[in-house]
Amino acid sequence: MKVEIDKYAGFCSGVIKAIGMAEKYSADGFEISCLGEIVHNSQEEKRLNSLGMKTIGYNDFEDLNGKRILIRAHGEPPETYEKAKELGIEIIDATCPIVLNLQRKIKQKYIENPECQIVIYGKKGHAEVNGLVGQTNGKAIVISNMAEANLLDLTKQTFVFSQTTSNNNEYEKIGEFLKNKSIEIFGNDDNIVIYNTICPSVKNRIPKLKEFCKDFDVIIFVSDEKSSNGKMLFSVCKENNVNSFFISSPDELENSWFSDAATVGVSGGTSTPLWLMEEVRNKILKLLTK
Repeated sequence: MKVEIDKYAGFCSGVIKAIGMAEKYSADGFEISCLGEIVHNSQEEKRLNSLGMKTIGYNDFEDLNGKRILIRAHGEPPETYEKAKELGIEIIDATCPIVLNLQRKIKQKYIENPECQIVIYGKKGHAEVNGLVGQTNGKAIVISNMAEANLLDLTKQTFVFSQTTSNNNEYEKIGEFLKNKSIEIFGNDDNIVIYNTICPSVKNRIPKLKEFCKDFDVIIFVSDEKSSNGKMLFSVCKENNVNSFFISSPDELENSWFSDAATVGVSGGTSTPLWLMEEVRNKILKLLTK
């Protein structure tokens, strides 16, 4: 029996940086609180909490006067930094450089074109998306599907950006739809500007995952139900290998999944730690040797 972990799965560079900072401050004995879940994986969150990092919500801000907080890789809107300054809270900023660059780009475009329509393709309420919308004083429009794209007012100058972890294929379809609709109505697409803002590691991940899925009889995809990236990548697995199963921990594995399998591939999202995928692989091997 062959059980192999996808070498391209696991934490992206932005998450690795944030996790490293959380471990550093926890190990040094400093009190460090992360604003929101540092990564959408409950088991990794528990591991970091056991090291000393606290996970807090926005309602806890007032109780941190004079202390320090960690801004996770997803980033935060400007008001978070402003409130922290007012309360004398020290910020340890682990915003992903790619997300930070996107925030700056959106803010600059908004400043230069205050009457324009800024559109963000992504998941409503997602931490990264909230940070991006915050760069426009809350005026950006968030869309997540074609139906919502169809409601946009294309008479306005429109700049379209994407959450960095979105599905690139779906984003391209949205962009093509908007441009074609503008051409049908106005005879041109001059008012529509589509920016390529999906993280390269996420964009490249899909074609590599497709190939990985085709090499195994069964695919076990390890992620958390709260991870939008994990759900998106699992859909890719299911499309390319019908024997794909989504789990969050080794305890969810079922013997029946492997009854006719000679090869098993283990993969995960950008918020899935390698140690968890290794535990899943080891559990599979134990199940198959019984």
